Order: sequence, then structure tokens, then C-alpha cells
Amino acid sequence: MAGEREGHSLQATALVNEVYVRLIQGRSVSWQNRAHFLAVAARLMRRILVDFARARRYQKRGAGAIRVTLGDDLALAEEPGRDLVALHEALETLARHDERKSRVIEMRFFGGLTVEETAEVLRVSPDTVKRDWKLAKAWLLRELRQ
Repeated sequence: MAGEREGHSLQATALVNEVYVRLIQGRSVSWQNRAHFLAVAARLMRRILVDFARARRYQKRGAGAIRVTLGDDLALAEEPGRDLVALHEALETLARHDERKSRVIEMRFFGGLTVEETAEVLRVSPDTVKRDWKLAKAWLLRELRQ
């Protein structure tokens, strides 16, 4: 939510509350550990943010080029709603090619998990997460520039 404009109608507390509501409404989950919980929460945050961005996008019906800036923190550009939908669609495409790299982006970007927490959830080494993170960001940059 830090990348959103001031006065954004979806506040960080509302996002957290919505994630909480969806977590308690869902089926009974056997949480393996803190990292597992954060990974599920990251996926829910992604879905909520993308749904919100799509709703705003459909209201505006605007056209134009999509500009996304991807840095180490995958900061979103000036129109986060459009960028978020574009990022989501690119992540869906990436998941069809490499599910693990897509999940690394999802957990680190949407969930804020560390390299170590992400490695724990995916049951891979931290070095593998770092490589996946780097390759997935490069792939996303190329995909989003198209």
C-alpha cells in the first residue's frame, strides 16, 4: 500500500481486515509455520489488490500504454491500479511457465516475506530464492514492456 497515492480509498488497515475475514471464512487450514501463514496471506492480498484495481480500471475504461517500474522492491509506477493488473496478468503467464518463480514474486512482493521465509515455504535454499527472484524480475520487466 506504500506505493498507492495519498487518499487512496483502500487503506492498509482495510486490506489487512479483508485478508483476515477471508482467512477465517476459509476452510480449516493446518498452518505449518509462520512462513506458511504469510504465504497464504500474500496470495490473498494479491487477489484483493488486483480485484480492487480491476474494479477501478473498469470504472475508468481508459486506454494507453502501461508503464511499470520494477526495482529491487518492485515499486509500482504512477498508476498503481493499472500496473497491478498488468503485473497480475504477467505473473499468471509466468506461473504457466514456472510456478515457483511466480510464487517467489508473490510472496516477496505482496506478502513481504524475506528470502529465508520464502525459501522455507517453498522448501528450497535461500540461494535458489535469490536466483528465482532475479530471473523472475527480469522476465517480468521484459513481459511488461511489451
